[in-house]
Amino acid sequence: MQSNKLRLAIRATAATVVMGVASQASALTLNVGDDTEASLYGYARLNMSYDLDANRAVSTRAGSFTGGNEDITGHFGADVQQSRLGVKVKHASGVAITVEGDFRGSGNSAGSLRMRHAYGEYNGFMAGRNWSNYTSFVGNTPTLDFDSLAGTAGSQDRTEQIRYTTGALSFSLEDPSSQIIHDANAINGDNPAGVSSAGRTSMPALTARIQDSAGGLSYAAAALISQVTADDGTNDDSAMGYAVFGAAKFALSDMISIQGAINYTDGANGYLWRSGSNYFGPSAYIEGNSLETIAGYGGSIGTSVALGGGRSVNLGYGTTTLDLDDTVDSGIPDSIAETNQNIFLNYMWSPVQNVMFGVEYGYFDQETVAGDSTDANRVLFAAQYSF
Repeated sequence: MQSNKLRLAIRATAATVVMGVASQASALTLNVGDDTEASLYGYARLNMSYDLDANRAVSTRAGSFTGGNEDITGHFGADVQQSRLGVKVKHASGVAITVEGDFRGSGNSAGSLRMRHAYGEYNGFMAGRNWSNYTSFVGNTPTLDFDSLAGTAGSQDRTEQIRYTTGALSFSLEDPSSQIIHDANAINGDNPAGVSSAGRTSMPALTARIQDSAGGLSYAAAALISQVTADDGTNDDSAMGYAVFGAAKFALSDMISIQGAINYTDGANGYLWRSGSNYFGPSAYIEGNSLETIAGYGGSIGTSVALGGGRSVNLGYGTTTLDLDDTVDSGIPDSIAETNQNIFLNYMWSPVQNVMFGVEYGYFDQETVAGDSTDANRVLFAAQYSF
């Protein structure tokens, strides 16, 4: 009976949102009986982009480091795929459940509901799909671009995991992030970069993180180990990869803050955000019958200035670099991406609570191992209404 009441209450709340009553300044909260509370939250968001150079827009109009015809300039587009809807349920026993989705998707799935979060929590334990424990937002500079700066701390993505948190410390076993492997023997007309299909997930990733604050300083640091495996059914080799990051934010005053992050990875470049072609770079390459790891590093830095009246200005720079010399020596073309860097400058304004407008300039630059460079300039506008 209790679960039926909860379902009916959530349905009623959702119907109210659809009818347009969700403009109030907080999540819609329901007390269901004496021991269960449910809340519905989310936002509707419009993103509009204009690419001055090649068309670099992906879903949510975020910018990509690759893509588009450099000879065709001037591209406008808009979508609402970043819009989000979530439900939180908490029982008096301490059990909490979160389920959240948005409509980002990609390709043919763009505009379809995408699972972002689905996890339960109790007494320090969390199980389900949530932000990777090898992630921190402490050093992030606010951007309107959904994919944000290269070199921010950790994977900046969600994954299935089991996590335990005690105080400022947290530990997890996770489904590993992207583990791209290059193999010169796999090069063909449909696969010019030699991305191997022989990768096998052979064990979960193990992470540990500390995140805390003291006065005007907030900080986080994390470490991860993850095994990368190549197995074509005949040859089988594995290597242990690892990654570390540090992130911090320092409030210089009530108006100004400086924040940033540094990262180092070896054999775990699925955790080096916005490396490689766009999101994650290769973690290893095949040399004969052996699997060799690829190292990478990156970082981001930015400043935020609060102007008062719900207005702010944010400026950020990020970069990542992969050590691909040995990979190219193994026979992989030197046209693969080695260094990414981007810059965002934005102005955000909240005229009333839970409403945000913003405009942002973005610059993207990518350089290959051969030294060829492509860049792009773009402008993004966003309007977001939250509840």
